[in-house]
Amino acid sequence: MPTRRQLLQSSACGFGHLALASMLGKQGASAATTLERQITQHAPRAKRVIFLFMQGGPSQVDTYDYKPALLANHGKKVEFFNPRQRKVQQESVFKPLWEFQQYGETGHWASSLFPEVNKHIDELCFIHSMHTEGVAHGPATLFLHTGATNLIRPSVGAWVSYGLGTENDNLPAFVTINPPANKGGPRNYGHSFLPSIHQGTILGQPGNVNGIPEIRHIKSQLPNDQARREFEFAQNLNLAQIKAAHDPQNPQLEGAIASMELAWRMQSRGAGIVDVHRESDSTRSLYGVGEKETDGFGRQCLAARQLVEAGVRFIQISHCDNSSTPVWDQHSNLPKHEPLARQVDKPIAGLLSDLKQRGLLEDTLVWWGAEFGRTPFSQNNNGRDHNPRGFTTWLAGGGTKAGYSHGSTDEFGFAAVQDKVHMHDLHATLLHLLGLDHKELTYRHAGRDFRLTDIHGSVVKEILA
Repeated sequence: MPTRRQLLQSSACGFGHLALASMLGKQGASAATTLERQITQHAPRAKRVIFLFMQGGPSQVDTYDYKPALLANHGKKVEFFNPRQRKVQQESVFKPLWEFQQYGETGHWASSLFPEVNKHIDELCFIHSMHTEGVAHGPATLFLHTGATNLIRPSVGAWVSYGLGTENDNLPAFVTINPPANKGGPRNYGHSFLPSIHQGTILGQPGNVNGIPEIRHIKSQLPNDQARREFEFAQNLNLAQIKAAHDPQNPQLEGAIASMELAWRMQSRGAGIVDVHRESDSTRSLYGVGEKETDGFGRQCLAARQLVEAGVRFIQISHCDNSSTPVWDQHSNLPKHEPLARQVDKPIAGLLSDLKQRGLLEDTLVWWGAEFGRTPFSQNNNGRDHNPRGFTTWLAGGGTKAGYSHGSTDEFGFAAVQDKVHMHDLHATLLHLLGLDHKELTYRHAGRDFRLTDIHGSVVKEILA
């Protein structure tokens, strides 16, 4: 099967030349991005992804992984393999701090931390057997976003952009709203060796959960005719460099040309796409916009729905801040999970409700998760340490089984033991739902073919509807 790169090269004179043809007068989609949208390995179940990133790692045994053994053995010393110390040692079992009960027709156990999301429990597909690489936030966060712990690799959103392009040529395929400013920073939404057009476009401000999710510099300060002349002049300079280098398929310059073309189209046609004020009072209330605790994250979730309607392929929403300690990283103050949960619970539930009532949940995959979970034993008496060996994530819509639970951890909720799902497997499954084969989605760089899942990963077929 020919690669996307080969198809682009054989169909015309390269990405940049196709972009120039569009720039110099053709209206609508450029030929390059139109071609990209056509290349999938199988029929997709989802057209787009919204990733809800809970930076720092919520505790699975205090949210969705109910373990009665923690209540029965609270305070007792039990031997665990401590991921941080990398040795077996005696640790004190720590019970969940929030009451669990069964919700919905499926009777899935969940704690009282997310009362609004729990109303949607029958629409969620839980994976209780996640495990990953990296016990520290930096490596684990990079692995979640790029499939590598220490190398500069393209992010998940960049791979999706590369594989599918955008549904709307006036907007980027990959948008990240208020992304993490640390623990990898821009690498978590970067394009690495992929052409720069696949870099995540930032809305809001990195690390600021209350940053207004707006497209910056969307309105040109110059008259339209002058702005267009300057734009065309810059693009012609880029094309002259390609010609001078006798390299009509230069991916870096092609990416720069395509990025500038996209920026021009966004300025001329993208204004007003993201604007919470154009929504009704009832819709803003659904997301908690205007309420002190939920306004920041509610605006992010509402902006994500607007971007979904506008045709963006991959949207990441991050619950994070600028401090050196990620928000959900509670080593000695686990009760802080409660105010954090209140910030995101109503907005996430509102997003699920809004997508469903608009008929968008069926082909929009919502992914909730973090870089790892937390230990079932205590740290500093009132906290939990990092735990990459077993944790929970959930998916909704986009071709996943509603009301389904996959895999399990041991009796204490510490390590995945049944139907284990590695982060590589989750990445492979996300791509599969979008119509992409993770083994075929490759990019040639530095003498070898790279892919998101490296040489690993299997699609978790059991969670597919």
